Amino acid sequence: MRDAGGYRARQARSAGPLHGRPWAAGAAAAEGEQSYEYGSAKYLLLCGLGGMLSCGLTHTAIVPLDLVKCRMQVDPGKYKGIVSGFGVTVRDDGLRGLARGWAPTLLGYSLQGLCKFGLYEVFKIQYAELLGPEKAYEWRTSLYLGASASAEFFADVALAPMEAVKVRMQTQPGFARTLRAAAPRMYGEEGLRAFYKGVAPLWMRQIPYTMMKFACFERTVEALYKYVVPKPQRQCTKAEQLAVTFVAGYIAGVFCAAVSHPADSVVSVLNKEKGSTTFGVLHRLGFAGVWKGLFARIVMIGTLTALQWFIYDSVKVYFKLPRPPVAQAPPSGKRQE
Repeated sequence: MRDAGGYRARQARSAGPLHGRPWAAGAAAAEGEQSYEYGSAKYLLLCGLGGMLSCGLTHTAIVPLDLVKCRMQVDPGKYKGIVSGFGVTVRDDGLRGLARGWAPTLLGYSLQGLCKFGLYEVFKIQYAELLGPEKAYEWRTSLYLGASASAEFFADVALAPMEAVKVRMQTQPGFARTLRAAAPRMYGEEGLRAFYKGVAPLWMRQIPYTMMKFACFERTVEALYKYVVPKPQRQCTKAEQLAVTFVAGYIAGVFCAAVSHPADSVVSVLNKEKGSTTFGVLHRLGFAGVWKGLFARIVMIGTLTALQWFIYDSVKVYFKLPRPPVAQAPPSGKRQE
């Protein structure tokens, strides 16, 4: 959501460009709207909190679908599709088996969301200030891509250990049923390498995914307000703006799933098997193999991404954080057109 609120305090001190969003012309706040200064430490920490809630809660909620998707990737002979995969899982493990891996999922993706969304805001501010108002607007897609890639690099380091534990629990029969049992066993068998051997494939999967997630979302929001929503953004209610956020998030999620799915298949197999390597897994799976479970991932990631943006912007609404409007050309840029 990008509503026109939250810049009153900074504008009162400076008539210059808005900190971190120099192209956000006309971001005048209504009386009593702002609780935190845009770009301040408290603002960024609350953005991180929003990311933690959005990623941790949504990923945990879809653990059953994620479990079936991972098993389709590593054992396609047994788990032939989404519906049959659920049936096989319930038959073998009972209904409780569908929740296997929820604890590492909650912990790992909460840490990832903290870094992903919080650092995205940090890098977006820093890169925009380096570029200046006109270039930040003109190159805003590249800015979104660069800021999200930088944030995800660190977010994956935070995610990797719990992602490895989750996949091992979900895909290796009889390995462990709980985080308390799985993590010590992995450390005892392989040492720290067990938790970080998947970080490179995670970068392969998550960095393109996050670049698409943020850049596609930002530009889709622009397009929706420009071509679809029948009134200016500033006249939309909070509920209407959150609806735009959800739709833009789902559209971004579909593209995210397609871009990141081959690497996701590699991560699933790599974390299941001891001693496996990225290139070895790629060679064994082949072109067709890396696309197994794509439909399940599209359903999962589309819904996931939409809910994440919805929760993230809801947190901003709750804390009355400044949320600049959709990108607008700075005055100097408009004069040159």
